[in-house]
Amino acid sequence: MDENHWENIYRNKNEKEVSWFQEVPSRSLELITELKMSPDDSIIDIGGGDSHLADHLLAYGFKHLTILDISSAALDKVKERLRKHSNSVKFISSDITKFDPKEKYKLWHDRATFHFLTSAEDVTTYLKIANHAIAPGGYLIVSTFSKTGPEKCSGLPISQYSEEDLKALFEKYFTNIRCLEDTHKTPWGSSQNFVYCGFKKRT
Repeated sequence: MDENHWENIYRNKNEKEVSWFQEVPSRSLELITELKMSPDDSIIDIGGGDSHLADHLLAYGFKHLTILDISSAALDKVKERLRKHSNSVKFISSDITKFDPKEKYKLWHDRATFHFLTSAEDVTTYLKIANHAIAPGGYLIVSTFSKTGPEKCSGLPISQYSEEDLKALFEKYFTNIRCLEDTHKTPWGSSQNFVYCGFKKRT
């Protein structure tokens, strides 16, 4: 992952100038709600950037949130937006492939970070870190560009996935719960096709 690339993006563009912006991350919230988690459960948002997911989870009553992103500028934007509520969120600036988790999470959420890992080595590293970070019986939600989605994002190459691809990759550590496809509308009206999959960690 290129830290300078993402720092430049978040320092020079506002949230509605990037393709991934969602005022309401409805699909993620739908999948999280289905898990019927406790407000005391710990959640980490991988590559959260300045996503609004934390805003909604705080409104739902969740008390233990962590946002990880390679860009410190992105995290600063979340802190500024949440203001006093940012005290309820932990912020970690790290490349996901170098993340060394210091606690266990009930839920690992990743919308559109995993597909930036284009080498087998990075994918394997990601899976090992996720498995280590998630508590026994915990959950993982991952969203990527689908086979009919874009081939690049923010000028960078990505890996496209089908539902079957994600199930095959994650089955070593996780049991699939549900997958769905979704079409995301960018702020300028174009369409991007995604696939979402939810998993439960094997005990």
